[in-house]
Amino acid sequence: MATGTLYVVATPIGNLEDVTLRALRVLAEVDLIAAEDTRRTRILLDRHGIRTPLTSYWDAVERTKAPELVARLRAGASVALVSDAGTPGIADPGYHLVRGAVAAGVPVVPIPGASAVAALVSVAGLPVDRFAFEGFLPARAGARAARLAALADEPRALVFFEAARRLDAFLAAAAGALGDREAVVGRELTKANEELLRGRLSALRARVGAVERLRGEVTIVVAGAPAGRAPIDLDARIRAALAAGRSIRELASAIARETGLPRREVYQRALALTEGR
Repeated sequence: MATGTLYVVATPIGNLEDVTLRALRVLAEVDLIAAEDTRRTRILLDRHGIRTPLTSYWDAVERTKAPELVARLRAGASVALVSDAGTPGIADPGYHLVRGAVAAGVPVVPIPGASAVAALVSVAGLPVDRFAFEGFLPARAGARAARLAALADEPRALVFFEAARRLDAFLAAAAGALGDREAVVGRELTKANEELLRGRLSALRARVGAVERLRGEVTIVVAGAPAGRAPIDLDARIRAALAAGRSIRELASAIARETGLPRREVYQRALALTEGR
């Protein structure tokens, strides 16, 4: 029996009108739709009178569900993969199913469409002819700072996803690790309350901090490192913190968070400076 086909289908990121005619046709014709959130996908399907069966396919079940779906594809069924919003596989479930289908010799067909990355990059007003997509950074402050520090010399623009409730912490960490660069924050993209915030990271943080209970997810574009960016002057940071009366333990933790450097390294260097070595 001939194998089926896996279609990777982009769906609207907010405005339900942002769906292609091809996507609607595929969603109506396939045997099954694997959806990150069946409730969200059902809203789109009901809008267009599509009655294709749905099955859940989200992060926690992806590894176990992928083999089941590949088996159905090998048996001849056609399956459409969709995420909550945008293009599957971009900070959304999809990797294991696509990889499994490819390994099984099942055709995998992209049905392109909406993407929060492309939407914000296109209106960022920053040099984005080349950019690096980082998706969601670690939620823990230390790991987030370390990742940002590793990106400090990246000349390409940087694109991130973040939960709105962590946006203030993200902007503070980004300013500390990258410097006070230009950036743009996209909130509620394509929806009625769409908002684009532009400015330096410090100014954006001040604006975000004045808003209570931000919800949902946001997309952020940060300008790449300027040419000839100076490396982190660790000794200067330590001396400034000591002059401000901070203890070695306090400054080691603070500088490690801001720069992504190992706390032990900062602590040992601070000890060496205070002992005149």
